[in-house]
Amino acid sequence: MNFSVSELARRVTEFQVVEADHGVVVGALGLHVAERQGLLHSEAFTDFALADPLRPMLWERIQAVATNQGLLRLWTQETAPFWSRSGLARANEESLASLPATWRGPSGPWLTLKLRDDLEAIIKADREFSVFMELERQKTARTLHRGKILRGVALFLAFSLSVFAIGAAVYLFWKHQHPPGE
Repeated sequence: MNFSVSELARRVTEFQVVEADHGVVVGALGLHVAERQGLLHSEAFTDFALADPLRPMLWERIQAVATNQGLLRLWTQETAPFWSRSGLARANEESLASLPATWRGPSGPWLTLKLRDDLEAIIKADREFSVFMELERQKTARTLHRGKILRGVALFLAFSLSVFAIGAAVYLFWKHQHPPGE
């Protein structure tokens, strides 16, 4: 894959390898992790006739590493049909939005596999919804409190108007019963 020795030394834990019985590396696949997502890259085999039997072993190891690291999604631009048969599908616009910035740029088509939902985003959205609901409850409580106050004022005004009307009726009745000058 034409990696320099110094580059490989820094990224040695990034590669999953398959060894032959005599300890010689016969295949490798890189898994670069960024933003809780994994990029499958640099698939290499000493003999490409071994690729078909070795890819399932590498895929099994990649899945275990992805699970252990809590990855949300896997990405690749590897073109072998094995990757499509293994569940990776052509990335749509929605999934491309979550592609880490370090991997973006002029490149070919992406294949991706969603491993699980981003629980942190779901929990954050749930918290935001809870906060929203609490604010709505408080707003409703304030509105009900204001409604009670308005109802009390309306009852007071109705009672006062009733007392005034009864008082005016009594006064007019009394005036009518006792005319002035009598």
